[in-house]
Order: sequence, then structure tokens, then C-alpha cells
Amino acid sequence: MEDKKLKKATLAGGCFWCTEAVFQRLEGVEKVVSGFTGGSIKNPAYREIITGRTGHAEAIEIEFDPSIIKFEELLLVFFATHDPTTLNRQQNDVGTQYRSGIFYHDEHQRKTAEEIIQLLEKEKSFDDPIVTEVTEAGPFYVAEQEHQDFYNQHRQQPYCQFIIDPKITKLKKLFSDKLKHKN
Repeated sequence: MEDKKLKKATLAGGCFWCTEAVFQRLEGVEKVVSGFTGGSIKNPAYREIITGRTGHAEAIEIEFDPSIIKFEELLLVFFATHDPTTLNRQQNDVGTQYRSGIFYHDEHQRKTAEEIIQLLEKEKSFDDPIVTEVTEAGPFYVAEQEHQDFYNQHRQQPYCQFIIDPKITKLKKLFSDKLKHKN
């Protein structure tokens, strides 16, 4: 990461298959990994996370080049491609593991996240209050291999077609200038 001066961002916006698929398509995003953060046990497995008992959120860890895409821009995409007003739920996925969260890596990220939430609230961007947690990043545990790059490998699955495809369509509509050329 040092040679390009990449930064990290950790975001939870419901199912990590969805958030991973969105952020993989952004110019300046070098790597996206699905995993878990914000919980109470070390090295949790997916089968433990989905019970909701570990306290972890399904999340993604992003490595991005801030000279190409700023953290602020990542957050605008984040808020536009999931519902930050539903507590512990995204569409049919229900439980604390599907909560909305920004896990900041430094003071700039914390401050930026709080400022963007305040701005979105002031502008009444959503009908309901934003419930996205802003929490210091802790350990991030990489999910099992079958959860990595899920959408790109399984686009024909119903979940991908009904839940993820609309997010990608919205991304392309709202952020076409931020997309990688091959997508």
C-alpha cells in the first residue's frame, strides 16, 4: 500500500455482497474485501455472524487512492446505494450484522463521516433519520473465499438480480463519472 499511498475505508451497508459489488466499480478503488468488523469475538465465521450473536457487521474493507477518489466521495456513494435509515436492516436482510456503519481509520475520516451525516440530515436527503453508526475501526476479519467477488461470479443468482443489480444501476446513473471504464 505504501508505494501508491493508498488509504483504507471500512464500511457496512447491509449484505457485503452488495457493498463489495458497488465499490469494486469505482475509479481509484484498488481493492475491496468482504468481511466482518465491530464484534466481540476473534476470527468469526460467516455461520456465526449470521446468528447476530457476535456483534459483527458484514462489512467491506476498501483500499483506495485518495488522489483519484476522496473519502468524501466514497461516503456519498455509500449513502446513495443503501438505506442508512433502517436500524439493523437492509431490505430482507435483518439483524445487527446488516447495520449501517462507517468504521473510521483516522480523525479525518471520523470528522468527514459526521459532517456528511449532518449535511444529509440538514438537507433532509432521507425521509427518516440516519442511523449509521460512526465507530473507530477495530479488527477486520476477512470472510471465507466463497463470499469474495460474489456478484461478479454469480450475477445470474436471484439475489444478485433482485437486490444487487438495482444498486449497480443506481450507481451507474448517479456516479457515472466515478466509474472504472470497463464497467
